[in-house]
Amino acid sequence: MLRHLSIRDFVIVAALDLEFDSGFSVFSGETGAGKSILIDALALTLGARADASVVRTGASRADITAEFDAPPHVASWLDEQALANPADDGGPASVMLRRVVDGSGRSRAFINGTPATLAQLREVGEMLVDIHGQHAHQLLMRPDAQRELFDTHAGLSGRAAAVTRAWRAWRDATQAVETAQSRDRELQLERERLAWQLAELDKLAPQPGEWEEINAEHHRLSHSANLIDGVQGALAALSESDEAMISQLGSIVSKLRDLAEIDPALGDALAALEPAAIQLQEAAYSLSHYAQRLDLDPDRLAQVDKRLDALHSAARKFRLQPETLPEEHASRRTQLATLDAAADLGGLRAAAAKAHDAYVAEAKLLSKGRAKAAKALGAAVTQGMQELSMAGGSFEVALAPLADGGAHGLEQIEFRVAGHAGVPLRPLAKIASGGELARISLALAVIASAASLTPTLIFDEVDTGIGGGVAEVVGRLLHQLGQQRQVLCVTHLPQVAARGDHHFQVSKSGDGNGGTLSVVTPLDRSGRIEEVARMLGGLEITATTRKHAKEMLAA
Repeated sequence: MLRHLSIRDFVIVAALDLEFDSGFSVFSGETGAGKSILIDALALTLGARADASVVRTGASRADITAEFDAPPHVASWLDEQALANPADDGGPASVMLRRVVDGSGRSRAFINGTPATLAQLREVGEMLVDIHGQHAHQLLMRPDAQRELFDTHAGLSGRAAAVTRAWRAWRDATQAVETAQSRDRELQLERERLAWQLAELDKLAPQPGEWEEINAEHHRLSHSANLIDGVQGALAALSESDEAMISQLGSIVSKLRDLAEIDPALGDALAALEPAAIQLQEAAYSLSHYAQRLDLDPDRLAQVDKRLDALHSAARKFRLQPETLPEEHASRRTQLATLDAAADLGGLRAAAAKAHDAYVAEAKLLSKGRAKAAKALGAAVTQGMQELSMAGGSFEVALAPLADGGAHGLEQIEFRVAGHAGVPLRPLAKIASGGELARISLALAVIASAASLTPTLIFDEVDTGIGGGVAEVVGRLLHQLGQQRQVLCVTHLPQVAARGDHHFQVSKSGDGNGGTLSVVTPLDRSGRIEEVARMLGGLEITATTRKHAKEMLAA
């Protein structure tokens, strides 16, 4: 659950540190005091979008930190992501989420002090907090919102996602069939072009690295005469002529060796010449070996010339660089195989049929789960309506079959409601009474939250449009929910505020510079009496309203 919330320079909040406990906590205050700003700040730490407007005027950045107790599945997720709190030495696991937004709208996110992505914030946030916004009842008018709420409550979100993936695979396979049919002539022409090119390249059979190797060989063969003359001349100078270098140097070394015995000072010169004689001999051996292999080969030169011309002509024909011919050969073979597959209408139709069968199988499993969950949710919301002063009313989750199915399954989900006995069920979107819509939305929120594993639930003015005795029931329901989870509620109803285990008052004050700041104050018993009295009687608090406030709190 949420333990601590720290806010710095966010909208009209300069600095705020709040400690939270288990149970049902309420936030109240005059309109515009900044009650929902606290929820917005917390939402940022859970991965909500941010822009520069959240930074308080005159400040350089907004900084929000929220600290939670981490249930086992969250602790496991933190370990998997290498984001576990290093301070957790055997004690209860915790997680600290932080979001910093600068004046240009750029934001940074941290989990337990480690930089994190917004996707990671959202993922862990969904496991920690469930926020029911003040416009939830308006969102319920949309069919997609009804479907998402129902699938989430039923624990079918994963199954619904699998159906969507299977539907997309079926759609793509069907589009491949349609494309192949409509482009049959175009594909055939393209296939013929690639087949001709591939046949030409198959005949040429260019090999990787061949262009460089054959150019080097051609250069060597075309200069064979020069190589032969040069090598033979070098051999003659080194060892084969009357005045060969090796013989002369050998004679010099022999004489110096005799003289070095007379005067050892000639040893340095002898030491330099002896290796030179050896190196000259090795060079002569190497040149001799090379000369034995070197030969004028006009036939081979003609073959290399022909191969070079063939490679160059093919490169010109296909408008390529000669050295890229092997890669282009392989590429055209792949392209032709792809076109052959695309032209295989029978294969494409078989793949589409297989994708359709896979979609139907997944969708039927989803439909089975929805049918079971629809009855349970219908009964639970109907019961909740009785408690919310809609006696005789009923609620139904209608599953209307779709002829060919869709991305979200084989049926369309529609919430239908009868406000009281004797009235036929009608789509929720057609309910005229805003009060009825608000009550049904609240019943759905409470029931869905009770079925959720999320440890912290936040209700942001979801009691709008409700009053009187219904407000007392709402307060009781939220208080009961607070016995199982941590519940935070922004409310304007004294009947709801009086049922809180903890009460925070949100108020506005001047900042000394003509601006406005939001201040949050935890209330004690006397403070709660004054606040509930204000909510009952407005600006003028009388003894009667205080007495009524005391009675509500005592109850």
